[in-house]
Amino acid sequence: MNREIEISIVAACHNEQECLPEFVRRTSAVLRGLNAPYEIVIVDDGSVDRSLSIACDLAKNDPRVKVVELSRNFGHQCAVTAGMDVAQGRAVVLIDADLQDPPEVIAEMVAQWRQGSDVVYGQRRSRKGESAAKLATAHAFYRILRWATHVNIPVDTGDFRLMDRRVVDAIGKMREHHRFIRGMTSWVGFKQTAVPYDRVERFAGETKYPFRKMFLFSIDAVTSFSVVPLRLMAMVGFITMVLSALLSAVIVFVRLLYPEHFLPGFPAVALLVVFFGGLNLFSLGVVGEYVGRIYEEIKNRPLYLIHRVHHWEPKE
Repeated sequence: MNREIEISIVAACHNEQECLPEFVRRTSAVLRGLNAPYEIVIVDDGSVDRSLSIACDLAKNDPRVKVVELSRNFGHQCAVTAGMDVAQGRAVVLIDADLQDPPEVIAEMVAQWRQGSDVVYGQRRSRKGESAAKLATAHAFYRILRWATHVNIPVDTGDFRLMDRRVVDAIGKMREHHRFIRGMTSWVGFKQTAVPYDRVERFAGETKYPFRKMFLFSIDAVTSFSVVPLRLMAMVGFITMVLSALLSAVIVFVRLLYPEHFLPGFPAVALLVVFFGGLNLFSLGVVGEYVGRIYEEIKNRPLYLIHRVHHWEPKE
């Protein structure tokens, strides 16, 4: 680690050609005001637009900008991990390049870190430019996650946070493939402080997290830190077994005491068969999610592959 660098900014980007110049400009302005040596690590996660060339041009003009080019798209969480592994600062700030998380908040995060906090996470007071459906699902997600996991993950937070070097090193030892970095940050502990802020609209471009990706990300979050879904399936199975026994007893009782009132119940039987068949398949799917994650882990493949690191030294 280069001890001369105090603050590292890690920004994973995928097709953010419109945002990168403004992101670097605003972030550099904030960091220059902190009077501390810094670096900006941009991780290009397999972009297919001009993001990589624009990032390299920015790095050529500023030696404090470093570009990590991944060999392909590995996903946001793995790209962030690559940036954390490359970053050399005593504090590392994770932020997206789309400018929804204002770089100006970094100054307050650094102030809290200098006062002794090991993790300073941004906590959203408001989220502009997002639909009511997304706001509702995000609100529900964080609260369900808090209920389902044994880790105290703060609500209404994202990956926008500052971490002390010892926190970064601790997370660096955790190499699971289905990553949920904000949960991993909570898991390692240390002193953590919230900085409230207002999230704004994207500076340009389109969101890289549509509903499908958000849904899969939420599954990763729950399965990475909780076995509650498995326990719920076991509980539903037990309750179903008890109710089935009670229903069987009632049917036998009615058949013996009131045979004249007993009617054939083929539709009811068919409905029950379909219901329990669906329940079994759903339970199998939940188990399959966990088994699939075990399968991914035991292959022990690298989380990402770096094609090249672009960095230009200052000219004499």
